[in-house]
Amino acid sequence: MDKSKNHLERRCPRLGGAVSFGYCRASGEHDTACWKIFDCWWEHFDIVEHLKKCMPEETFIKLVNAKPKPKMVSLVEIIEQAQKRVENQLK
Repeated sequence: MDKSKNHLERRCPRLGGAVSFGYCRASGEHDTACWKIFDCWWEHFDIVEHLKKCMPEETFIKLVNAKPKPKMVSLVEIIEQAQKRVENQLK
């Protein structure tokens, strides 16, 4: 997996603050990419080609066809993920 772009940052429309591309690649369901990754990164580089090279075809197709979850479900999941990251950093 090419991690050379993981340090790039931009404002996340879902969270309202700056996040890294690495976060976007892992903040989706089951530690996969966020469903908005195409919308957020297309202006910075060829996100489609990058992800095609970096992930299995089946995963890429699922991501392309992903639909957003209801806002409340999404917020709860984001909070849970953040809590897990903090817990892991404290260990």
